[in-house]
Amino acid sequence: MVFGRGRKAKQEQLTEQGAAQEAGALEMGAQEAVVEGAGSPAGGGAKTVGRAVTGPFDVSEIEDQDGYVDLGALLIAPSEGLQLRLEVEEATQRVVAVTLDLEGSSLQLQAFAAPRSEGLWDEIREQIGQSVGSQGGQIEEIEGSFGPELVAKLPAGGADGSQGYRVARFIGVDGPRWFLRGVFGGEAALDRDAAAGLEGLFRKIVVVRGDNPMPPRDLLQLRLPKDTAPAPQPAPEFEQPERGPEITQIG
Repeated sequence: MVFGRGRKAKQEQLTEQGAAQEAGALEMGAQEAVVEGAGSPAGGGAKTVGRAVTGPFDVSEIEDQDGYVDLGALLIAPSEGLQLRLEVEEATQRVVAVTLDLEGSSLQLQAFAAPRSEGLWDEIREQIGQSVGSQGGQIEEIEGSFGPELVAKLPAGGADGSQGYRVARFIGVDGPRWFLRGVFGGEAALDRDAAAGLEGLFRKIVVVRGDNPMPPRDLLQLRLPKDTAPAPQPAPEFEQPERGPEITQIG
């Protein structure tokens, strides 16, 4: 796999493909890396009857880590046509988020430390609603395949001066001492059929919490992969990555 590097710097706003971000903007500059791959390790599931059965998974719940793209706190299952953009904080060179791009839609991922009692997603949904409302936007809570979800709409101006809305769909999953948040952008924010591929990949994610004590809401450490599994197709050409979704904090 070949990595391209870029940069970005913005305060809280909508994602590139129309995703509104939640409370507490984190100003940063970032570099991005692009990864492509094919194939898929075993794992994943359907509806959220139980997270440990249907995913996303804790690292203790899988047999081995072979075949995944290892990003430190997150293990990602490769898929045909998938691109990964790693958001790197310019000042510290710390990877703070990863965005999955697939079939014209995006899914931004961030993993956080959480208390043993779980339930962090309930608090975060309330904060997102307050932030969107303060910016003149609209928020709707719906029941989705991952449980309670939020669809956020924020006012946005078009290039031609017209006014409209940009949309994002927020999902969250509480795991054992971790919380995984996803933000869908593009068609996947509103169209369930368009989101099917990314939702399937979200279920296959493996979170590596680690044993170190961490305050709740601290970002789990991501990193560039040291190496990747051989792909059954030629390595992609080097390309200049586009700016990805803005990074936010949840506390």
